[in-house]
Amino acid sequence: MRPRSTVLAALTTTITIGLAGCGQQAATQPPARDQGLSVTTVVPQADPAARWADAYCGAVGGLVRTLASLPTVDPSTPQQASRTSSELLSSVVGGLDRSLAGLTALGAPPVPAADGGREDVIGQFTEIRTQAENARQRIDAVRGDAAATKEALGEARATLDRIDALDYLKGLKDVPALEAAQQRAPGCRQLDGPPR
Repeated sequence: MRPRSTVLAALTTTITIGLAGCGQQAATQPPARDQGLSVTTVVPQADPAARWADAYCGAVGGLVRTLASLPTVDPSTPQQASRTSSELLSSVVGGLDRSLAGLTALGAPPVPAADGGREDVIGQFTEIRTQAENARQRIDAVRGDAAATKEALGEARATLDRIDALDYLKGLKDVPALEAAQQRAPGCRQLDGPPR
């Protein structure tokens, strides 16, 4: 699943504009959209696999919600592009931190030998978090240098591209019992729904 690819496409476009247009007019920020990811249904206690899947989707859904409300990159000057790109990456790191905390606290699923998918997603989120934080630090370090800022913005775009390529539900889809539980988990149905 690619969560709200339209949001990530818009962000990638914004960073591309920043790469090409330092010193140009500021881009306008699109209005925030309701992504419909709030969970209001409770999974029955008698279905531990569905409760676990619902909590898993809640943890990864936190990152999806963060991505849906990222700040816009302002390419009007190299300084503005640096500052706003740093803010965007800080938001990405914060969203990854929250999702990682949720996935770690969740623990192994109630299905024997089925934790590989969750551990894989944790590993991918950790790598991308490191990449995003490194790009943010680099942007902050080169602030004011137009050429170095463009290169650092390229690193930021690569981070967003990696996030866009993730399959957030991989931790469930690789295990038949968890894939079935995903279908009974309201948070997963909302996460896997079509973009609005």
